[in-house]
Amino acid sequence: MSEMTPIFGMMIGLIIPLAAFFWQYIEGKERRATILEISKTIDDPDRLDELMSMLDEKKSEPTDYRRSGVITLFVGIGIYALGALAMGKFFEGIGILVGLIGLGIVIAGYLYPPTGDELNQAVEEFEKR
Repeated sequence: MSEMTPIFGMMIGLIIPLAAFFWQYIEGKERRATILEISKTIDDPDRLDELMSMLDEKKSEPTDYRRSGVITLFVGIGIYALGALAMGKFFEGIGILVGLIGLGIVIAGYLYPPTGDELNQAVEEFEKR
């Protein structure tokens, strides 16, 4: 049985992504069937567009890069601490890399405001000058 362990390990590396793709396909299949049933019963194209938009899973709010950047920054700090305390230099380097990526995301969040309100405020401040 110990000879089969590496083979099972390699198979898991293939099975997990394939299972994720299959799961996504099944979820999408139900969604497509729902859309097909709705389209069969509705003759008004405007109403069909309205129902399609209700089924759409897109977020109406833009991504807040500052929040995700702070999270990434602290994940990097945690990985660095793990490396410094237990795992060694390799994890310290990874922690610094992840932390700097998080810092870059935070800076990008301040350079590019994510919401319409912040954009309106920036435009009003510029117009006051």
